[in-house]
Amino acid sequence: MKIFLVASVWLMTLPLFAQPQPIASGLYAWANLPVKVEAERETRLVFEGTCPRFKYLKIHATTQKQGAKPRPAHTNEDTEEVIIVKEGKAKFTIGTQTAVLGAGGVVLILPQEMQSVENVGDGPLTYYVMRYRSEKPMDIERGKAAGGSLLLNKDSLEFKPSERGGGRVYFNRPTAMCENFEMHVSRLIKKGPSHAPHNHPDNEIILAVEGDPEITIEGKGYKGTVGDLYFINSETSHNSGNGSEVPCLYFAYRWR
Repeated sequence: MKIFLVASVWLMTLPLFAQPQPIASGLYAWANLPVKVEAERETRLVFEGTCPRFKYLKIHATTQKQGAKPRPAHTNEDTEEVIIVKEGKAKFTIGTQTAVLGAGGVVLILPQEMQSVENVGDGPLTYYVMRYRSEKPMDIERGKAAGGSLLLNKDSLEFKPSERGGGRVYFNRPTAMCENFEMHVSRLIKKGPSHAPHNHPDNEIILAVEGDPEITIEGKGYKGTVGDLYFINSETSHNSGNGSEVPCLYFAYRWR
């Protein structure tokens, strides 16, 4: 009887420990990410948990060695993905679409799309994977009507200069999981903030690509470097800028 009671209590409490926790706003530094090493690849977990409008959100970075055998093609039944190439050259296949993307390339993959990625460069391939599931039911038809899955090479997108530097828009549209998802790159050529502190209902991620972006979140300053990622929860006061006189470049992506 005692064994049965102990087992019953353990089974009842187990799901409590398995529940994903809210993701904290702040800096997630590349140098501090835990690394899982395999024969042909390394994986770094940035974070995993929940945030406003997402009941599940995970970001990790994968590095494939030159000539690494690709994982078998697969689909994600009820999650969506955004992939950003950090370095190297990758051959992505989504359904019937195939493209070779270099650093700065972006992939949006709707749920239930067959996908695969292969290192086709002459060195290591590193890319970030953002996988997420919305609190509201997914709407695949909405995502298809907005343009479906995307394979975007940065050189095919217009860079628009500005007094502070300039930027490049990757997409700004609904997806299967988001009422709207917007992604762009900003380049700042001078030290200092790009705008005043503000907040918005969207969650936001800043990913440092070049230089030393500086982000202030709820009055606390975070100075990062290449590969670092900042997470900003919905309605959290923040602003972004350049932390040095050397130009910086960063991805900014927001969703609701």
